[in-house]
Amino acid sequence: MADDGPLRIIHCFRSPIGGIFRHVRDLAEFHVKAGHDVGIICDSLTGGSFEDSLFDEIRPYLPLGLVRLPISRSISPRDFGAFRESYREIKGLRPDVLHGHGAKGGAIARLIGSALRVNRYRVARLYSPHGGSLHYTNRTAAGLAILTAERLLQPLGDALTFVCDYEQEAYTARVGKPRVRAERIYNGIHDRDFDTVYPSEDAVDFLYIGMLRDLKGPDIFIDAFAEAERLVGRPLSALMVGDGPDKEKYEQMMLQLGLGRRIALMPSMRAREAFAFAHNVVVPSRAEAMPYIVLEALAARKPVIASRVGGIPEVLGRDSIALTEPGNAHSLAAVMAQAVSDPAWLRKVMPEPAAFKNTFSASTMSRSLLTLYHEVLAGQSGGKRLA
Repeated sequence: MADDGPLRIIHCFRSPIGGIFRHVRDLAEFHVKAGHDVGIICDSLTGGSFEDSLFDEIRPYLPLGLVRLPISRSISPRDFGAFRESYREIKGLRPDVLHGHGAKGGAIARLIGSALRVNRYRVARLYSPHGGSLHYTNRTAAGLAILTAERLLQPLGDALTFVCDYEQEAYTARVGKPRVRAERIYNGIHDRDFDTVYPSEDAVDFLYIGMLRDLKGPDIFIDAFAEAERLVGRPLSALMVGDGPDKEKYEQMMLQLGLGRRIALMPSMRAREAFAFAHNVVVPSRAEAMPYIVLEALAARKPVIASRVGGIPEVLGRDSIALTEPGNAHSLAAVMAQAVSDPAWLRKVMPEPAAFKNTFSASTMSRSLLTLYHEVLAGQSGGKRLA
């Protein structure tokens, strides 16, 4: 780039919760420390006090600021207003890079980036699905609409980035072979998270931490816990940490199964804080891309029991005995019972620490994305940076 210098990077996504939010927070910190300017545009309708505290922490890493607008989850006529306001904000921020995360974020980044490119502004337009729309199929009307939108938007981007091999394969199967540059860049976590979190004296046997919604499998966790107790022949203990739309349903489910005293519920908290309350982390999701909770737990030296979905086998190993059949409480219960019965369980399921850290660190992830940003911009000779 002839006028190379600090990049102005805007991350666009809808919901400031979960893995996407974690991904962007880490990128913001690493890229600002590398001398670049970063900003965020996201939804104002989701998130609570916990997410507000996380925003407060990353504000020092957002020299381009934080813009929150009402962005609905589903396709809606209100999207026109959100896109119009996003365009005004983004143009004022003069970005070199627009990186969209998730379906709505990807649409914002590519449509607005393309509008800027019409005027020959040199703006890199990137999209990371993070699962999202790839959980749909053409067999439903909603899925057909969403995947059609993905196909129509693809040419408006300069590059696709996937957080695991599974995600890239799913995109190819559902949307089609990418017609723009496509890179697999694994999710990574901060160096400070690669420290062992030891269980407290009163730690429970199993921890579920995440959104309380069916896609993440809390109901499977509850059913499997009850069956695991029968398999081992003694009472067990568990903790569920998180918030979500189906919380009351799961509370009723626990009461009906007589588990109200053995499965505790706590609101959202930092993962490493929750890890101290348990010996094993359970990820019973029905669908995933590359969930951060798996990476965080392994970095904290917590054994993980997880569904064989998304990129999880790429982390645990495709033949790991800790993998269970998705949506199958019997399969999950069998592994949970083994985890509390086998004294050598930790040694059998943990990946080799050095190789794991080298592959799944935020420093590796952020460097790879910076390289991609620069290469995309370098291929746009003849354009101009927003002034």
